[in-house]
Amino acid sequence: MKFLFDLFPVILFFVTYKVAKLNPDSAQALSQQYLGALISGGTIDAKQAPIILATAIAIVATVLQIVYLLARRRKVDGMLWLSLGIISVMGGLTIYFHDPDFIKWKPTLLYWAFALALLVGQLGFKTNLIRKVMEQQIKLPEPVWSRVGYAWALFFVLQGALNVLMAFVVFKNNEDAWVNFKLFGATGLFFAFIVIQTMMISKYIQEPEDA
Repeated sequence: MKFLFDLFPVILFFVTYKVAKLNPDSAQALSQQYLGALISGGTIDAKQAPIILATAIAIVATVLQIVYLLARRRKVDGMLWLSLGIISVMGGLTIYFHDPDFIKWKPTLLYWAFALALLVGQLGFKTNLIRKVMEQQIKLPEPVWSRVGYAWALFFVLQGALNVLMAFVVFKNNEDAWVNFKLFGATGLFFAFIVIQTMMISKYIQEPEDA
């Protein structure tokens, strides 16, 4: 359930974009009505409407995630605040300049921010953030935890670079294909990485000590 909760803005972005692509006139009318005042020049054409509308919905969805957690008096993870900051800035720029390039940078900036946080924590503060998240579920020797932390940092660096490649090279002129990759490709790679890493560390997992 937590994974679906974390993916909530991405899923809404994808669904909104696809529905808007099928109904460009309605998407244009909605974007013009609710976002026209926020856009440079004040005019949105039908081609721009799907990505602009999807971006706005993703920002709102991220805000709702935080509101939900606060309303239930639950801790808001620092990465969720970071995600809100990045999507608000890059999404806001996409809406204002009606330019999808800004929102295309959002996943990369988020992945690289995750990688930087992991590396700074592990190298600068001797704190393994991956261990803090996972050690309630599994027990590993200290050297293995260190390798796991660096592996996640490397994964996020590569995932960010891959998004740049897909958004601005492979799918440079195919916005629809990039949207598909954003949900299915990136999520698939995330799952694949988890499976591969789980297989690699399984032999090091320690059984809990008897009380």
